[in-house]
Amino acid sequence: MKRLALIFGMIFTLASCMERGGKGIPFQSNFTQVSSIDIGGEAAAEITAHDPETQQLFVVNNSLSSTVDIIDFSDPQNMLPTGFIDITSYGGGVNSVAVKNGLLAIAVEAFTKTDNGSVLVFETSNLETPLAIIPVGALPDMVTFSPNGRYIMTANEGEPNDDYSIDPEGSISIIDVEMGFDVTTLGFESFEGQKEALMAGGYRVFGPNASLAQDTEPEYVAIDSKSETAWVTLQENNGIAKVDIKRKIITDIFPMGLKDHTKNGNEMDPSDRDGGVNLQNWPIYAYYLPDAIVSYSLGSAEFYITANEGDTREYETYEEESRVKDLDLDPDAFPNADFLQEDENLGRYTVTTASGDLDGDGDFDVLHGIGGRSFTIWNGNNGTKVNDYKNLEKDLLATNPSLYDDGRSDNKGVEPEAVEIGIVNGRTYLFVGMERADAVAVYELRGIGGVTYVQILETGDAPEGVLFIPSEESPNGKATLLVSSEGDGVIRVYQN
Repeated sequence: MKRLALIFGMIFTLASCMERGGKGIPFQSNFTQVSSIDIGGEAAAEITAHDPETQQLFVVNNSLSSTVDIIDFSDPQNMLPTGFIDITSYGGGVNSVAVKNGLLAIAVEAFTKTDNGSVLVFETSNLETPLAIIPVGALPDMVTFSPNGRYIMTANEGEPNDDYSIDPEGSISIIDVEMGFDVTTLGFESFEGQKEALMAGGYRVFGPNASLAQDTEPEYVAIDSKSETAWVTLQENNGIAKVDIKRKIITDIFPMGLKDHTKNGNEMDPSDRDGGVNLQNWPIYAYYLPDAIVSYSLGSAEFYITANEGDTREYETYEEESRVKDLDLDPDAFPNADFLQEDENLGRYTVTTASGDLDGDGDFDVLHGIGGRSFTIWNGNNGTKVNDYKNLEKDLLATNPSLYDDGRSDNKGVEPEAVEIGIVNGRTYLFVGMERADAVAVYELRGIGGVTYVQILETGDAPEGVLFIPSEESPNGKATLLVSSEGDGVIRVYQN
C-alpha cells in the first residue's frame, strides 16, 4: 500500500511540475524548516504576529494563564523568549494579535465573555503600558491592521453563554488609528429584513430564539490592498460580510451555499470505520463554514479565499450535531437508509440537525454536512464562487498519506483552518493550514482561480496560525513562513 502511494505521489508531482514549468522543469518553492521553539503545552501557540522594526514575535499563549509571549526573532534559526505581556488584569483571555508600523494590537475578551471586549494597543518598542484600551464588541476573536496601517479591525463573535440565556449580537469594530483610536462598532440589525432571502441562499440563522443580529458570529477579517474593503467570515452562519471601511458600514452578506458531494470531483471519505481512506460520492450537501480568510488582487479585481473548516454549536441547552445513524431518514428521500446508516458508510458521519427536515415532519429529507474540506476562491465584489479547490485532501493523500488522520474522516476531515498568501520571486503562494493533518499545504496562484499544488509542510500539532513574512521584512532577507500550533505549543519556521 505504501509503495503504491509513493509511486502515485511521484507521478502526481511530475504532473504538477509539467503544469508549472511547461517543459518538465519545476519551479520549486523550497520551503524547508529551519528552526522551531516550544513555548508551552496545549493552547500555548495560537496566533503569532511579527514586528519587522524590532524583529520580535508576539504569540497568543493561553496554556496556563493568559499572556502574549515575546520572542527575539533577530536570528530565525535561534529564537529566544524574552518576556511576556500579562493579559489577566485586562480581561478573560487573549484571542488574537496583530502588528503594523510599530504598533501591537491585542484582542481581549471580557471577564464575562458575553460582555463587550477590548483591544489593547502597545508600542512594540515599549511594552510596559498600553497606548490605548479600546472597547469593541463581545468576544473579539480576531484582530488585524489594514495594509496602510490606518485601521484596526476586529471580528467580534458574540457567542452565547453556556445555557443560551444571554446571546449578544455579533459585530465588527473599526478603529481609526489616525483619529486617536476612534472606534465604530457595526452590527447586523439592518439585515433582519433579508433573513429569508439569505437563508434561501444557504445562510444559517438557527440559534434558539435568536434574531439574525444575535445569531451572526464574525470570525476572521481580510482587508484589501487599498485598505478600503474588508471581508469577514461568519463561520457558524456559512456567510461572508462585506464592509466598506471608509463609510463604516456593512454593505452585504454573501451566503456561501452548499457543497454537493454527489458531484464528480467532490468525493469524500465520511467514515472512520471503513478500513482506510475511501473517497467516494455520497448524498451529502455540506455547509462550507469558513474560519480564516485572506484577500488578494489581480489587476483591479479583488478576490478572497476561505479555509472551509466547519464549526457547530454545542452548549448546555443546545447542540446541533448528530451522527447519520442516529437520525430518522425520510424513506422517500433515502430508500437505501439502512445501507447509508451502516458505520462503514454514512452511519458515523457528523451532520447538523439545525436543517435538513425540509417539510417539518420530524425526519430528515436532506443531509447537511459540516465543513467544505477545501479552500475556496470567491469574487470580492459580489461573493460568487470562482474556484472551490476540490483536491486539498487528495493532494495530501497523494504526497504525504501518513499525515491524513482517517480517524477524523467522519468529522470535518483535515479541517482546513488557516490561509495565508505570500509573494516569493514574483510568484504568489497560498498556504493552507490543516488542523487535523498537522500540515500546511502550499499552492501557487496563477490567473483568475488558477491553483497549482507545490508541497506539503509537516507542522506541530493542530496548526492554528500561519504567518508569511516577506523577504524585505525578514531578519535574514529570506521569505519566511511561521506556523504556530495550539495542540503542542510549538512555533515552526520555514524559509525559502
